[in-house]
Amino acid sequence: GALTSLSKPPQLGGRVWEGMEDKRFLGGFGSDFCSGDIDDPTRNYLDRGEQLAICVQRCVEELCHPDHQIERVIHVGDAPADILAAKNYAHHPSKPKNVSVGVIGVATGSYSVDELRDLCGERIPGVWEPIILNEGVGVGNMEAFIRACGL
Repeated sequence: GALTSLSKPPQLGGRVWEGMEDKRFLGGFGSDFCSGDIDDPTRNYLDRGEQLAICVQRCVEELCHPDHQIERVIHVGDAPADILAAKNYAHHPSKPKNVSVGVIGVATGSYSVDELRDLCGERIPGVWEPIILNEGVGVGNMEAFIRACGL
């Protein structure tokens, strides 16, 4: 999903995130794009990157106002395909100019902090800005997660 400045406050599980009243979550989902073989590891992250492109396009369409623009896209994930999808989208031809792409990697699944961090590669300021949270940080800790998002 994506977090953007819009009129509705974000809600997860019916809970409003206090202090985030001017933000809204939008998403790109697996049902929006699939190349056909989700088990192909050489293709899976590219499909997820296309889902990010769809999500950002939705945000652009929702904004529809010259005073509002997307500055940063943040993808959250716990798997290599999530990291690689965001990294791929950072250089996607449909990405709006001057939009920074980040990923917040959380080691909640089968992959370690080091594995996720290694996939990120070098940070490119203003283009590719990955953050990998140490185990237990940001998971269930809304303040740490929001801080990692730069909000």
